[in-house]
Amino acid sequence: MATAMLLRPTVPIDYHRIVSQTLKVPSDTSTSVPVGLLACQRDPLKRSLETVVVTSELLLPQPKAKGKSGKKAVLAPTLPELPILQIVLNDTVIFPEGGGQPTDTGKLALKGADKIWNVIQAKRHGGIAVHYVEIPVGESELAALEAFTPGIQVTVYLDEEDYKRRYDHMSMHTSQHLLSALLETRLNLPTLSWSLTSYPSPCYIEIPRGMKVEEITSIQNEANQLVFEGRRVYIEVDDLDNRDLSQKVPETEAGRAIGKGLPTDYTGGVKRVVIIDGVDRNPCCGTHLPSIHNLQLFLLPHTEALSRGPTTSARLYFLSGLRLIAHLTKSHTLVTQSAALLSCGAPLLPDRLSQVIDDRKKAEKRLGDLEIELAERIGQDIAQELAKSEEQQLFTDYLQRVEDSTNALGFLSAIATAVCTAVAANKLESRRFLVALSSTPSSQTVTSLTTVMLVGSENEDVKKAGDALKAKLGIKGGGKGSRWSGKYTGVWNRGKDGEIVEEVLRQ
Repeated sequence: MATAMLLRPTVPIDYHRIVSQTLKVPSDTSTSVPVGLLACQRDPLKRSLETVVVTSELLLPQPKAKGKSGKKAVLAPTLPELPILQIVLNDTVIFPEGGGQPTDTGKLALKGADKIWNVIQAKRHGGIAVHYVEIPVGESELAALEAFTPGIQVTVYLDEEDYKRRYDHMSMHTSQHLLSALLETRLNLPTLSWSLTSYPSPCYIEIPRGMKVEEITSIQNEANQLVFEGRRVYIEVDDLDNRDLSQKVPETEAGRAIGKGLPTDYTGGVKRVVIIDGVDRNPCCGTHLPSIHNLQLFLLPHTEALSRGPTTSARLYFLSGLRLIAHLTKSHTLVTQSAALLSCGAPLLPDRLSQVIDDRKKAEKRLGDLEIELAERIGQDIAQELAKSEEQQLFTDYLQRVEDSTNALGFLSAIATAVCTAVAANKLESRRFLVALSSTPSSQTVTSLTTVMLVGSENEDVKKAGDALKAKLGIKGGGKGSRWSGKYTGVWNRGKDGEIVEEVLRQ
């Protein structure tokens, strides 16, 4: 009976090309392979490697850096506030951050032992890859150091989650190279910077100006045409020349740097160029897929304008690989759920949403008209009560309302206006009055807001009552002239708190 086997993808034998006549991967296991020639860079699909420990030391907890964290801090796993190990291996499949690509995570296993050690981060120190290894709970620091004595054999590997992280980073990084190349060659838009954001958010490229939808569509179509052609990606490695380190980064006419040069601390490494066949050649130390054949690219059809002092730039967001699949899955789920809520098929969703919005606008207008009509009636009732009161005394009234209005202040303001209008219409301007209004939600919690408003004929009466409400009920607010308004946070007791308001009005 025939059986089928699903084989893991492999990297072509000529993916990693050393073009220097003198450069080669070191064979001495007592030293570390320099960054640029690491196993993860020679074969980005390789998941495990037998290697040996070169050095190990204990790293004590570091004080947290003050100020804002950079964009990379979002992506790099946080180091525990406990001692950890810093381990240098002869070679590794765990990529140390660089080229805009964040660190891998991975695992270490000692030969003949069952215990698994977590590699939280890997960083480049000069030209050396350093692994930050978590000490397991219950393991002493001394025992951990002894376990990784220099010369001991270990297996360094990526488990499924680690490899998923790496594959996502590679997909977005290689897509960025493709996108940057097309933007520069087709539209003369150099990449000023880029960000490999946390999964599954879109990554972005920063360019000197915004783009029209037609330009974005054109670049996306050409990129995906190259993807369908399955253009190969390969690496050329050469000796690092001192001139490469001192080479000045080009600038735009406005003086903005285009990309970044080699880090000043990049010592002992090599010069590495990533090539997309027939499309791009670009120095980079990151890991890249050996082909763009499965990197369908989606560009969000807009750019985000940025202002940096005298210069203006824009961000173009893009998705590819696992992130594009996640985006499509989430978008489909949202569309399907929205269509179900509106009892229509997905194609009819825009029309149905438009209808719902129109209906809501009409309902809000009807509600607004009713509130104005109600406010006028309330204003007339208060004016009639004012007319019946004794002329020489201050007339006071308090109206408490319980309603779940989205604009309680607006409705109370409409009532206050209606009161003043009714007073004038009934020729009662000579009469002194002070009216309090409050609006409380039907269901209250400790964070509920009750809106309180005062309106009166004398500014001094209004101010005095407002100050008293602040002092006795803790209402935060203020006013000017004949009106005062404030907010009370918490559960408003209609009996107890209402009595305090009435007492304030009588004083």
